[in-house]
Amino acid sequence: MVNKRFITREDWSRVLERDFNMVYINDGNYAGHVALLKIKKIKEPLWTTHAGKTFCIAHEGYSWLQHLPDDEHFGITTIFDEKGNIVQWYIDITTHNGIEDGVPYMEDLYLDLIKLPSGEIIKKDLDDIENALQAGEITKEMYDFGFTEFNKIYKELQNGTFKYLDFSIPHKKILEKDM
Repeated sequence: MVNKRFITREDWSRVLERDFNMVYINDGNYAGHVALLKIKKIKEPLWTTHAGKTFCIAHEGYSWLQHLPDDEHFGITTIFDEKGNIVQWYIDITTHNGIEDGVPYMEDLYLDLIKLPSGEIIKKDLDDIENALQAGEITKEMYDFGFTEFNKIYKELQNGTFKYLDFSIPHKKILEKDM
């Protein structure tokens, strides 16, 4: 089974106090839901290691900006540190993005890409999708579809044509106005 993740991230028990805002944007360049979660109080910081480098991705003062574009098969989480600097863009490949009981969600298809401000691109969870296929959690069609989307986005990240990263800062500013 693929994992359904709601844009509100209400199940994130690590975050003790937050500010949250969500909007739907359709401005001719982007169409979809965008949410901003500002971490005010946290149980403990969250650290992760990619390509031999360790990063803090959740701490007091950090913000997570989530994009769930319409008619696409990915979700993007832009992580900002307490000074407003981008730590990373995390791109989840999805079966689809939808709405349940008025709350946007994505169905995570295991494969992920991380883009660092340095330009480095990290491929993630290739073994997770292999394991899901072997365990019968996903079909061969879902597996193939996931890799098609993954490879397309990876190429766009490499050649600088993945337009969605450009929306991070302006969309964050839109959401911060009403917090």
